[in-house]
Amino acid sequence: MLPAMPTRLALHTWTLLSTKVADILKVARSAGWDGVEISRQSISAAMPIDEIARLVKASGLPVACVGAGSGWMWSDGDARRAMLATFDEACGVAASLDCRVVMSPVDQGTGDLAQAAAGVREVGDIASRHGVRLAVEFNSLAKQLNSLERARELMERAAHPACGLLLDTYHLGRSGATMRQIEDVAPREIVYVQYSDVPRTGLKPGYALDRLPPGHGSFAFKEFFALMTAKNYVGFLSYEAPNETAWTRPPDDVAREALSATRAVLPG
Repeated sequence: MLPAMPTRLALHTWTLLSTKVADILKVARSAGWDGVEISRQSISAAMPIDEIARLVKASGLPVACVGAGSGWMWSDGDARRAMLATFDEACGVAASLDCRVVMSPVDQGTGDLAQAAAGVREVGDIASRHGVRLAVEFNSLAKQLNSLERARELMERAAHPACGLLLDTYHLGRSGATMRQIEDVAPREIVYVQYSDVPRTGLKPGYALDRLPPGHGSFAFKEFFALMTAKNYVGFLSYEAPNETAWTRPPDDVAREALSATRAVLPG
């Protein structure tokens, strides 16, 4: 039997959104994270994606994933063309950083599932041209594509070899997914994993900036990570925990606390 691959933990830049990207990279390295994920929220006119790419290369930290944005499932016209151009750009940057995964959340609204599947195939072709894979994330707060079951149905319809599921523990927990449902997901379906904990109380409709370190909420992390190990998932585990309270704290404290909490729930 081959030895298990070491677990690689990435710090998602959205987790420290109030901190400059250059400083997030320093914090991640100092705290002991194995890599970073570049979120779409980190990209702006003041910090375009090519400048972020330059900073990441200089830091020497591996990039686990690049966020490619959403809106390509049910949009049309100029809005769709702009979104596809943004997606193409993100895939190109990911490839230039030797990162093989881009992610995109599902559209928030409602629409025809066949059209959404056709959209997955279209962006899957773009990802393939850049030599990267697309991880599609269902969102527990979306109106339609808000559960693991619905996400699996979409990806089965799309059936694109460059595309698969992004499993995010926050959305799994908030949507009520069971460990049995997660266990049923085949390894080949999983492209990428993000994680954070779900508050035990005080959830607000439509609000998701309350994510917590593992063990601080209600999600069963030990069981989940054991399942990922059993499925031979060898990609990064990315800590994506946007939290308005955490954004007011020293970023070094947030990063170290999260890494310590993660290590406490990983399989021995």
